[in-house]
Amino acid sequence: MKIIFLGTSSGKTSANRFHSSLVLSYRDYNLLIDSGEGTSRALMSSGIDFNSINGILLTHLHPDHFAGLPGLITQMKMHQRKKSLQIFSHNSLKSTIQNFLINSYVLPERMNFEIEYVAFNENENIRITEKFGFSGRKNSHLSKLENYKSVYPSLNLFSGSFLFEIEGKKMVYTSDVGSEADLLIFDDVAPDIFITEVNHISPQSALNICLNSAYTKILLTHYSDEDFPNISEILASLPNSTRERIIVAQDRQIIEI
Repeated sequence: MKIIFLGTSSGKTSANRFHSSLVLSYRDYNLLIDSGEGTSRALMSSGIDFNSINGILLTHLHPDHFAGLPGLITQMKMHQRKKSLQIFSHNSLKSTIQNFLINSYVLPERMNFEIEYVAFNENENIRITEKFGFSGRKNSHLSKLENYKSVYPSLNLFSGSFLFEIEGKKMVYTSDVGSEADLLIFDDVAPDIFITEVNHISPQSALNICLNSAYTKILLTHYSDEDFPNISEILASLPNSTRERIIVAQDRQIIEI
């Protein structure tokens, strides 16, 4: 299994890095996690063919995780895609995603390929292949928007953290979080690999929680350019044996598990 980091930047646009997204590649299935602004260019920058993406998992609908979806699907069409594309999302987001694509003129009747929407509920085990699957749990990233539901009743406020199981290995991806407690959502699972954002919580807080765990590898992503010096300083203060467990992900980096 390969983890390919397409972009590692936060929601604040960087001149040198793409917004946070990654590909999980297992055998002949490539799962793109999120499709924010610039994802098509991020794939090109990493040398990944648009049409090699088999499925897209959307963690939530902030623009840096979602706004590039119509453009990416349009590129797939322009590159003569024929095979179907799976789009995975929480059940509450499915109709919003479909309407967003239609209102972006990505019309099923004009596509060369089928888009298969796979909706899931919390803690539902979704099998992508026999030995590759995931489940999602809601985190608190969008909790501050709950007060706006009375004004905008159509708001869908699912933001998920995800547990991936691949050939017996367990990996957690936090996506965006709202508090330190969100890093413990899968604390009952004891994953081998933990991928966490370090923008909405401090890098020091994230590392304090992660280093008290038994994670074999801790991968840090979704950080701003301004965050990087602080992260480097924190890592430099750690003993070598501890620092070896941590990787600060870079754009176009490939990690084989």
